[in-house]
Amino acid sequence: QNPKTYAIVKQLLAEGNAGELQKYFGSRMEFGTAGLRAAMGAGISHMNDLTIIQTTQGFCRYLEKNFSDLKKRGVVIGFDARAHLSSGGSSKRFARLAANTFISQGVPVYLFSDIIPTPFVPYTVTRLKLCAGIMVTASHNPKQDNGYKVYWENGAQIISPHDKGISQAIEENQEPWPQAWDDKLIDSSLLLHDPYATVNKEYFKDIQKQCFYRNINKETNLKFVHTAVHGVGHKFVQLAFKAFDLSPPFAVPEQKDPDPDFPTVKYPNPEEGKGVLTLSFALAEKDGARIILANDPDADRLAVAEKQESGEWKVFSGNELGALLGWWIFTCWKNNNRDTRAIKDVYMLSSTVSSKILRAIALKEGFHFEETLTGFKWMGNRAKQLMDQGKAVLFAFEEAIGYMCCPAVLDKDGVSAAVITAEMASFLATRNLSLSQQLKAVYDEYGFHITRASYFICHDPKVIQQLFDNLRNFDGKNTYPKSCGRFKVSGIRDLTTGYDSSQPDQKAILPTSKSSQMITFTFANGGVATMRTSGTEPKIKYYSELCAPPGNSDVEQLKKELDELVNALEKHFFQPEKNKLQRKTE
Repeated sequence: QNPKTYAIVKQLLAEGNAGELQKYFGSRMEFGTAGLRAAMGAGISHMNDLTIIQTTQGFCRYLEKNFSDLKKRGVVIGFDARAHLSSGGSSKRFARLAANTFISQGVPVYLFSDIIPTPFVPYTVTRLKLCAGIMVTASHNPKQDNGYKVYWENGAQIISPHDKGISQAIEENQEPWPQAWDDKLIDSSLLLHDPYATVNKEYFKDIQKQCFYRNINKETNLKFVHTAVHGVGHKFVQLAFKAFDLSPPFAVPEQKDPDPDFPTVKYPNPEEGKGVLTLSFALAEKDGARIILANDPDADRLAVAEKQESGEWKVFSGNELGALLGWWIFTCWKNNNRDTRAIKDVYMLSSTVSSKILRAIALKEGFHFEETLTGFKWMGNRAKQLMDQGKAVLFAFEEAIGYMCCPAVLDKDGVSAAVITAEMASFLATRNLSLSQQLKAVYDEYGFHITRASYFICHDPKVIQQLFDNLRNFDGKNTYPKSCGRFKVSGIRDLTTGYDSSQPDQKAILPTSKSSQMITFTFANGGVATMRTSGTEPKIKYYSELCAPPGNSDVEQLKKELDELVNALEKHFFQPEKNKLQRKTE
């Protein structure tokens, strides 16, 4: 019943454009553990009013099956600022349609009245003890995309088998229920609640438990620049700084207000490096700021850059900031916990494609480190399990600039990470140390961890399948490569098939998934490289790391060795020319 998507389909029918109609209606968007992520537009392969209604009907039925008290507890729904003029879709409209679906079935809905950062949804699920949460966002994807992200009652993103159960329920509930389109009905419903004011107050109260140097924060001369990259982060980072008694950061004026067109950047993704930060660098130079904090559009990720003595800007990788935050959060914990026995219940987590720096810190300091599969859904769920056993999970991170610094949010959170980074920088400044100098100190103490990650773009699933099949049948059937150029392979873990050469029974310990590709190679020189497909983008990603024991300070030699390993990996395992892969362009 959306006149815009209806008109698009009518026009294609009139033109007899079977190719485009096939694209729109050939296959339904797949509902996975990340929920939905697709372009906004007409047809069942896109995000639109109808597919949101169908998805929410399925999700509602699935929740009714799993929670006898759903009608007492309810769900929370949040949205970002995305909008798509030509199809009439927007995050706010999708959120209202989803709310309408639940309310029509007598389920209370806590619908935020305004845009929020993604971490507010898992926070609200936990805080209000709700059955589930939905965030309508496509995070840092291109502007035409939108998404539908789902959280379970434990405050973490869903993991299998919930995705399959919800997917099945969507298939069974495709015809819109009566009044499904009439979202105005919710405005007069007693089942509609707005958690905006409460959560805004409580969240900033909760993150203050991670504030340890209020006096330093009040006095610091350090200046910060913040960019929201046309997303939702501006207001919330300003409030976070206030909660920590820090002077507000300078906001990049052209990027501080939400704009679904993301007019000043090619991709609204701070992970892409310096291109997204051009305006931030200019403002920092003008205002004499030394540190830049950049959120992605839904404010669950954080990139950090620091001006060096040379006048150059250094953009920290996700692994480098993970090392700094891990060191900082543990140091603060240690200073506030004089009982040395408490350390046996302390945990930190990171994903298997992230740097192993936390493992090195944990070994030396005596706390526990665990790795999980890629993605915060795994870290959030594992953190909750550990917390339910009385453990303290201080920190979790992934190299894709995602950080969980505060136990009140079991997902990555770019707002708390931004203000905690600012406090860390302010503290270090009192010791005349920059973030870069402290990073070197961390590596000096725990061993250098040099990492390099990148990706190739490939729009043809057959090529991707063939590439991974070749790696599994490298020298004849069922044989993996024994070397990569001059680098000898000493171990293989394949989390698609469940094979792990390092285990006595050759079975991988981490969960395996046939639906995504992921192979990790360990090399005789101590290097590790993982190749995997992305769940939300047409990319084959790789991650590589070379670790040295403490005291090995020939960083340049380590970097050179890793560069050579990565070049060999690209040449022999990716074969970009043969497979027509498109390189990541800076």
